[in-house]
Amino acid sequence: MVFVLALITGCVKVPPGITPVNDFDGDRYLGTWYEIARMDNRFERGLFNVTATYGDNGDGTISVLNRGYKLSEEQWQSASGKAKFVESTDVGHLKVAFFGPFYASYVVYDLDDDYQYAFVTGMNKDFLWLLAREPQVPDDLINRFKTQATELGFDMSNMVFDIQREDLPR
Repeated sequence: MVFVLALITGCVKVPPGITPVNDFDGDRYLGTWYEIARMDNRFERGLFNVTATYGDNGDGTISVLNRGYKLSEEQWQSASGKAKFVESTDVGHLKVAFFGPFYASYVVYDLDDDYQYAFVTGMNKDFLWLLAREPQVPDDLINRFKTQATELGFDMSNMVFDIQREDLPR
């Protein structure tokens, strides 16, 4: 899902006006999430059918496998990393590393009660994702995401939608 986090230099802040979800259950968050929308960034540009798969490493950390299909190269790209909770395990604020000791913020600020969708940002409002357990979501969820993100001060002109494509490999 979030290849860009691999290249951010260790900042684990929460953007102004954003509050990570409380009563976060890391075990329920594990598994595969589909990237439904993202703020455009050079690290994910051209990737489709992006997923993020999270697993329990058994040592208090979470494994992260981000995977996306690079249409121009007709091949899959992936990045593996690990995540740790920043404050406590019941707050949706984690730090993610893909290269060595460099961590980036991963802030879940809206989460469905059934863990079917999540709104996620990074250390600032230059990063934003809508994740879901299924590759397609209802229009009302996308509209809610757009409205809420606009109200929170995200630049929606940089959002990329329609990145889960049925005509490409999964």
